Amino acid sequence: MDFNAQVIEEFRANGGRVGGMFENGRLLLLTTTGARSGRPHTTPLGYLPDGDRVLVIASAGGSPKHPAWFHNVVANPRVTVESGAFTYEADAVVLEGGERDGAFARAAGSDPGWAEYETRSGRVLPVVALVPAEGGPHAGPK
Repeated sequence: MDFNAQVIEEFRANGGRVGGMFENGRLLLLTTTGARSGRPHTTPLGYLPDGDRVLVIASAGGSPKHPAWFHNVVANPRVTVESGAFTYEADAVVLEGGERDGAFARAAGSDPGWAEYETRSGRVLPVVALVPAEGGPHAGPK
């Protein structure tokens, strides 16, 4: 079983709580629709609460390439979010300009690792807002 599959299994078995390097961190599961395959793909991601939405950063661990989930949300912005307490549909919105820069600065202020990933990657890391679809629950704990 690969690393992400283990984290996903533990997350679902423990109501959104995991141990190891993610213990006490904010983690959600993002299920996207494959841009080419059309199949669902689930990825564990750190997030930052932002009002009624949550923000995720397409860091790929500092890789020079965007992660697959980012390509998927650009092609198919309707996603499923599992926050532990809730599972809900959301629309993924790629932030741009000053809104992206401000959100990234807040993320890097709370966890300097984001800035390190951006420097290492040699690219501007996309910030994606996950906005609950109409009628969905609030986007999780603050």
